[in-house]
Amino acid sequence: MPTLVVTEVVYLLGTRLGWEAEARFLGDLANGAFTLEPVHPADALRMVELVAQYHDLPLGSVDASVVAAAERLGVTEIATVDRRHFSVVRPRHVSAFELAPS
Repeated sequence: MPTLVVTEVVYLLGTRLGWEAEARFLGDLANGAFTLEPVHPADALRMVELVAQYHDLPLGSVDASVVAAAERLGVTEIATVDRRHFSVVRPRHVSAFELAPS
């Protein structure tokens, strides 16, 4: 999980599901349930391209960081509730992402 995603996840959990869900996620994060992936300089350059290319969605920097990290790491499956954005984006390494949950 790119580090930029954490802020978005805790915000969405806290505002939509409450503090308990937010705290549970933070606990899972602290216990190593997720691997945090830093944003590399090359990722930032790719994010610029993606935000510009998909400005009509708009894609946004957090989603662009997911795409950039997935491309760099060869990840083909994305866990998301944002099917609208990730079903449109065409990564460099595969024709389309597999989206979970399906």
